[in-house]
Amino acid sequence: MRPGEGSIALVTGGARGLGVEVCRQLARAGLTVWLTARDGERAADAAAALSGDGDVRPALLDVADPGGAARLADRMPRLDVLVNNAAIDYDADQQALTADLDRVERALGTNLFGAWRTAQAFAPHLRSSPHGRLVNVSSEGGSVASSAGGLPAYHLSKLALNGLTRMLAAELSADDVLVNAVCPGWTATDMGGGGRPVPEGARSVTWACLLDDGGPTGGFFRDGRPLPW
Repeated sequence: MRPGEGSIALVTGGARGLGVEVCRQLARAGLTVWLTARDGERAADAAAALSGDGDVRPALLDVADPGGAARLADRMPRLDVLVNNAAIDYDADQQALTADLDRVERALGTNLFGAWRTAQAFAPHLRSSPHGRLVNVSSEGGSVASSAGGLPAYHLSKLALNGLTRMLAAELSADDVLVNAVCPGWTATDMGGGGRPVPEGARSVTWACLLDDGGPTGGFFRDGRPLPW
């Protein structure tokens, strides 16, 4: 069995780019999808644009707000699939030795701590789900094996997110919640600025959302294939 008809998913950073397409694909798979964004009007507009694809509902969530995820979790009776997609600052103009550390800290606040807070807030929901799935949208740039200079805020935040993925997978394994990090690849979003079509990158994410029970957990994947940490 896997999440499907009757399951509920929540996608952070869902109002643009990869997030919109992940919402679309999950809705087409029969899930009720909460599309969240830090701008409530943008979330509503994006959800309305997906009305023909299934049951997509808007919600306000700024993952950088320390209490935002907890407030939303209190209003939701259940959740089966959590996609931590929200991310900021693809800082291609920076190098580690000269980086603006305040800027790095802001990126960590969303890309790492935002995902962490959201996972903490919704962990009870996932634990009570028969098919709990937690997917952290990462990047191969966060792989130690592939790391190089450049993009220090973005790459460091994804490196840390990969470490968090391993911790959460271990702590949620007793409840059969599958937790994985997924790299969508270089994708033609506003942030990525080029690469492969957005639907292809999104399919890499939705693959992990719709894993069969007993599927892999604590892994790092792109297109269903393992990546080196």
